[in-house]
Amino acid sequence: MSYSDAYSDYHSVNLDAQTARASPVELVLLLTDGLLDELARARGHIVGKRYEQKAVSIDKCVEIINGLSSSLDFEQGGDVVENLATLYDFCAARLHGAGIKMDPAMLDEVVEILGTIRQGWIGVQARNG
Repeated sequence: MSYSDAYSDYHSVNLDAQTARASPVELVLLLTDGLLDELARARGHIVGKRYEQKAVSIDKCVEIINGLSSSLDFEQGGDVVENLATLYDFCAARLHGAGIKMDPAMLDEVVEILGTIRQGWIGVQARNG
């Protein structure tokens, strides 16, 4: 077993343990953190001109964004949820564009937006204990 396999196994078990006891807000934060990590990898693949890895990485990012978007409660959330859905759609579109144009600045824009959204969720978590 290689070091990366062992780390991957550990990370998977640790993530399973975290998600098993997480609140909905904590799950959103876990997903967002994973998304930000994957965006950093995608950026590295774009800069390194690793086309195949870039495509896989961007696909993962879009899947996570779609998961975050599909978990929004449109009945209870009002304008906040509508705005989040619009931002998630924008981010997914920018990711596709970044992959096509091989433009890391487009990824940086998505990272900045998601960082702001993440801070909002941290605020929600702090208010709700």
